[in-house]
Order: sequence, then structure tokens, then C-alpha cells
Amino acid sequence: MTALAALIRRDIRIALRAGGGALVGVLFFTTVVVVAPFALGPDLALLKRIGPAVLWLGAMLASLLTLDRLFTADLDDGSLDLLVMSRTPLELACAAKALAHWLAAGLPLIVATPVIGILLNLDAPATFAVALTLLAGTPALTFTGMIGAALAVTLRRGGLLLAVVVLPLSIPVLIFGVAASNAAIGGEAPFGTPFSLLCALSLASLVIGPFAAAASLRQGLD
Repeated sequence: MTALAALIRRDIRIALRAGGGALVGVLFFTTVVVVAPFALGPDLALLKRIGPAVLWLGAMLASLLTLDRLFTADLDDGSLDLLVMSRTPLELACAAKALAHWLAAGLPLIVATPVIGILLNLDAPATFAVALTLLAGTPALTFTGMIGAALAVTLRRGGLLLAVVVLPLSIPVLIFGVAASNAAIGGEAPFGTPFSLLCALSLASLVIGPFAAAASLRQGLD
């Protein structure tokens, strides 16, 4: 456990450095939300109606933007080989790295959502509802995206492969996240069903993601 805690602290420090994934992700998320009103016009009712979808789309793209850093630094300095050969199971190491990535890059998006949602004419209850769905769903984006990051880290043009692999896997999370947000805001549809499915996707990714990523790393580094 000490080794995993040290790995989490190390990855968080790397992500919080200048140019790290945390700052880039929040800036990209903010940019997407700021640009949306200019593209859609001054229709406040329209902005409020599609606000949850814009926030979720921005969070998904921001998560994808920073995923390529998940294993790249370890490959560059040789520590990825040490992780593979370590006594600590590689699956646990992958899970620790994904958790550190979510804490550094995903959690700031959730914290920023109540403030950024004002730009989309969302009131406080609506923005907190979207933030709750992001809290439940963004772990699925991270742990699913970890599989693509592991596949891409040892290949040329890995960024393109990362997008091709991760985007289709992220679509169910986006669908249920937006559905749960709209249900919480509108009240016309039940909130529990899409939110439960969103939580189930996150739990499934927590189990499947580390094993799939570890298998990809072992295969790619052989």
C-alpha cells in the first residue's frame, strides 16, 4: 500500500506541474463552455436546455485530452519497465495511476462545473445536479480511457489510436450522464435509472480497466 500511495502522490505532482494535465484540462473545459454561447446565440432557453450536454461533452473531451499523459512520462524515464517488473501487481499500479489522473484532471472539472454552468444560464440546483453526475461518471471516462492510453503508449501515432479506441467506449457514459442531468433538472423523467446505470458503468470500468490496461502494457513491452 505504501508503494501505491507513493505512486499516486508522484503522478499527482507530475499532473499539477506547469503544463500538466490538470491545468490543460480545466482550461479546455472552460473554453468549450465559453465558446458554446457564441455559437448558439443569445437564446437563454436554448442554452439552459442543452447546457448539461455541453458540460458533459466538454468534460469528456478534456478527459481525452489529458489521457495521453497517463503512461507517457513513465515510458520516457524508464519507470514503466520498473512498474511491470515490480512486486506490486501491475493491475494495482494501473488502478493507482488512473486514480491519480482522476484526482488531478477529473476532480477539478467537477469543482469548476457550478461556476462555469452560469455561462449556460443554469441555476445553482441545475449545475450541482450536473456536477453530481460528473462525479459519478468521470471515473468511467478515466478508467476506460486508461485502456486506450496503455494501447497507445508503445505505438507510433498513439494519440490517434487513443481517440479511436476511447471515444466509442465513452459514448454510453456521455448518454447516461446527459440523461441523468436532464432528468434531475427537468423532473419529467426518473433520475434514478440513468444515474444508476452511470454508476454501474463507473464500477464496471474500475474492475475491467486496470486488468485490460495491464494486459496491454505487458503485451506492448514484450
